[in-house]
Amino acid sequence: MLLITEPVYLGSKSPRRRKLLKQLGLKFRSFSVDLMEELLDGEHPIRTVKRLSREKMFEAAKKVEKGIVITADTIVVLNKEIIGKPTNKKDAIRTLKKLSGKTHSVYTGFAVFNKSRDHIIVDYEKTSVTFHNLTNKQIVDYVGTGSPMDKAGAYGIQDDFGAVFVKKVNGCFYNVMGLPLSKLYQTLLKVI
Repeated sequence: MLLITEPVYLGSKSPRRRKLLKQLGLKFRSFSVDLMEELLDGEHPIRTVKRLSREKMFEAAKKVEKGIVITADTIVVLNKEIIGKPTNKKDAIRTLKKLSGKTHSVYTGFAVFNKSRDHIIVDYEKTSVTFHNLTNKQIVDYVGTGSPMDKAGAYGIQDDFGAVFVKKVNGCFYNVMGLPLSKLYQTLLKVI
């Protein structure tokens, strides 16, 4: 368990990220960070998630006096194409059809900032996920639930029907949920 005496803040309203931080036994407050998540043409996925998590961290840090601020950004990449959250149901259907029967990569960048010590660490994790071949009905039914609309790649691997789409995970499972817990824990040890 981590013994952190300073306040901890999660710059995200994602219920998945909140749940994951609770698994570390952390007491924290969370709030949303308003940032236009701009994807840049030709930018490598690692640079993208690290840049976006850093930008979120700078915005989040403005809202607190002291303590530790954690932010993250997750993207899905298929054949060098970055796939973020779907813009609408049609986009979600199109995304899931692309992922069907294929292996994609999930990248999560995260930033941890100890404002009291002025110490920032930005890192990332990559996980490969292979999907089963999906039927049109499975995709349409799933999108109809509304669940994929706030998720990179238009699916959730946890607490969600999207889990049955996944044939195999190679790497950190928690990364696919939105926070690579083990790597985040090791990073927190370095900044406290």
